[in-house]
Amino acid sequence: MAYAKTDLFDQELNSTATLFKALAHPARLAILKYLAEVKVCITGDISDELPLSRTTMKQHLIELKNAGLIRGTVDGVRVNYCLNPGKIKEMIQITVSFLEKIDVEEEHQC
Repeated sequence: MAYAKTDLFDQELNSTATLFKALAHPARLAILKYLAEVKVCITGDISDELPLSRTTMKQHLIELKNAGLIRGTVDGVRVNYCLNPGKIKEMIQITVSFLEKIDVEEEHQC
C-alpha cells in the first residue's frame, strides 16, 4: 500500500498546512484583504480591483473557496464572493495556536 508523505503527519498539521498553502500567495492575501476592507460581498469581476487577469483571479478565488476562506454564490451569470467569517476566525485561531507552539526564547537563537 502506498502512502502519501502527508500521511506521516497528524490531521492537525495537515489541516494547518492546507490552510497555510491557501494563504501562500500574495494575490490570495490581496483578495482576502480587499474583501475584508470593502465589508460587502462582491458581485462581478474582482480583477477590476486588483492587478490580475480574470483567469488568474479565478484560479486564486477557487483556491480560497476550496480552503473555505471565501464563499461564492451564483446569482444568474454572476458570482458573489464574500469572506467566510467562521472560517476566517478559525484561521486566526489555528495560526495563533501554531505560532504559540513554535514560539522561541532569545536563548534558543543560534
